[in-house]
Amino acid sequence: MAEAQSTSLYAPTALVFTLAQGDNLTAPVIRAVTLNCAPTPRGTHPLPEAACAALNAAGGSFDHQLASPDTHRVCPMIYAPVTLTADGVWQGDRVAWKHTFSNTCVMSATLNGTPVFAF
Repeated sequence: MAEAQSTSLYAPTALVFTLAQGDNLTAPVIRAVTLNCAPTPRGTHPLPEAACAALNAAGGSFDHQLASPDTHRVCPMIYAPVTLTADGVWQGDRVAWKHTFSNTCVMSATLNGTPVFAF
């Protein structure tokens, strides 16, 4: 019996990003988008080209999309957690990533303009 072979020249990249109000995986999802990067950037993500370029530059690392919080931005010390997730396949490898921020201001300051989570 012959094994099935992939006919694609590209390793699959298909991701789902979510933003949830809360600090666990059962928190209600506020927003969700899809992102495919091969062979061309597409999906419901508002900036697929920029998001794929940023992920490619970081070797697919979601942690590298996080920056030191902008020191010029002041955020309230209110605990209203939000959680970002990335789930799917990156260049053929299964990925699951989650990061919780204490509130949306801290999230915005930490993401500091990365296009990956600009949805």
